[in-house]
Amino acid sequence: MKCPFCGHLDDKVIDSRLSKDGDIVRRRRECLKCDGRFTSYERIEEIFPLVVKKDGRREPFDRQKILRGLEKACEKRPIGIEARESLVTRIERKLQELGEKEIPSSLIGKQVMLELKEIDEIAYVRFASVYREFRDIKEFMEEIKGLFSDKKGVKKASP
Repeated sequence: MKCPFCGHLDDKVIDSRLSKDGDIVRRRRECLKCDGRFTSYERIEEIFPLVVKKDGRREPFDRQKILRGLEKACEKRPIGIEARESLVTRIERKLQELGEKEIPSSLIGKQVMLELKEIDEIAYVRFASVYREFRDIKEFMEEIKGLFSDKKGVKKASP
């Protein structure tokens, strides 16, 4: 690792520690030329597919975009930050498991809706109203009716 003080490329590791969640390794290093000490951080490089937007643009996957959408959908609902974080983590894993280089943004939206539907119906409807871009109240009502019919189907299937 290049020393930030003198630019020398040889150093020795003095101390290594894992972060609380085990995702990052913090290393204290000492330059073998100038004896300067510095810290480096290592993390696993996660490779996500590019997201293909509705208009055909491609952009890198951004976890924060999903979290911002969830924050709006879950506003004033009993859904904590940890639940939202784990929802996004599940979606990330599913996307990585696909093994694709590009994925449509619609797939991400559908996954978010499936996850939200299981957690909180109000947050689900809020997210769906933005994601599906309902043109009028009739489309919105159709979505809500679909929720009720899904519930009835589940209750009928249960003994």
